[in-house]
Amino acid sequence: MSDRATELRAAGHDIISLSVGEPDFATPAHVIEAAKVSLDAGDTKYTPVAGTLAVRQAAALHFARDLGIEVPVSQVIVSAGGKQAIFHALCATLDPGGEVLIPAPWWVSYPEIVRFAGGRVVPLKTTPATGYRITPAQLDAAITANTRWLLLNSPGNPTGAVYPASELEALAEVLLRHPQVLVLSDDIYAPLRYVEGRHATIAALCPALADRVLTVSGLSKSHAMTGFRVGLAAGPESLIKAMGKLQSHSMGSPSTTSQAAAVAALEGPQDFLTEWCQVMRQRRDKVVSAINAVPGLSTPSPDGAFYCMVDAAPHMARFGDDNTLCLHLLDQGVAVVPASAFGDRDGFRISFAASEATLSEAVRRIEKALS
Repeated sequence: MSDRATELRAAGHDIISLSVGEPDFATPAHVIEAAKVSLDAGDTKYTPVAGTLAVRQAAALHFARDLGIEVPVSQVIVSAGGKQAIFHALCATLDPGGEVLIPAPWWVSYPEIVRFAGGRVVPLKTTPATGYRITPAQLDAAITANTRWLLLNSPGNPTGAVYPASELEALAEVLLRHPQVLVLSDDIYAPLRYVEGRHATIAALCPALADRVLTVSGLSKSHAMTGFRVGLAAGPESLIKAMGKLQSHSMGSPSTTSQAAAVAALEGPQDFLTEWCQVMRQRRDKVVSAINAVPGLSTPSPDGAFYCMVDAAPHMARFGDDNTLCLHLLDQGVAVVPASAFGDRDGFRISFAASEATLSEAVRRIEKALS
């Protein structure tokens, strides 16, 4: 959908794209400066596969300071985006037919990576009524002898769901009874939370599970560095080494310049994140209110990230499915992503990482298209 919106814009059409998961803020100046300094110094050669010592130390600082996970650099790997870390973790561990439990709606790449690695996707359906979060009973019922991974994403894409500490601890109690199950905790949206209290992640809350948890983070969403392609992962040393072997053959190491920028991002000022989060909260409130005022559309208020899952079931009789609905909205000048891309149905995802004026115009066009 994002590519189609770009093509239409290039052809002269006025398209508002709310389809891509990318913050619209400028990358912080001190991060840009660090990249320039690295280039000017001729720092353009290969680095160790898992990342330079400096960036791995900065990543370890991030995991401890921001997520409460104390890890040595031997348990940290830096990749070309969080997606690559997830890809390598699953490819390094899945045998054909290995089951991966994924709460649905899910981020679009999770099931595709599992299938590529030869695994079998086991959806765990969630709804707005449960806050788009799985329950301990649901998890326990889904685990079999073939279950290899549980994927958790908090705050979540596409729903904005945030797991509180109490619910993660309850899930951990179930997982402790099933030692064959690994946990992939995708915390890349952790700085973008609109609920009180510190971010909760399962590796920090449940030390007894630490040797089975891979925590994935990064800088794309928090520091507006999507194009730098920097992902961070911390987990058991044996898994990190296996991921490094795959990384050495798939791409070598992350960009040297991006690693230098990442050090500045992780070790430099973090206070701007509070302001950015407040801006996103205001946008969330505005777009949720506007969407819920459109006849036939509804959305819960997300607790994190910068997405709304919009239910459009009352309009399905007209359009047949959410793909057709989203193509109709695109024809009217707004690009969104159909819910079916996320393992859901009868709706679409909106990214509110855009100015309030842009969001207002987008919702106006959506209402007009459906009226």
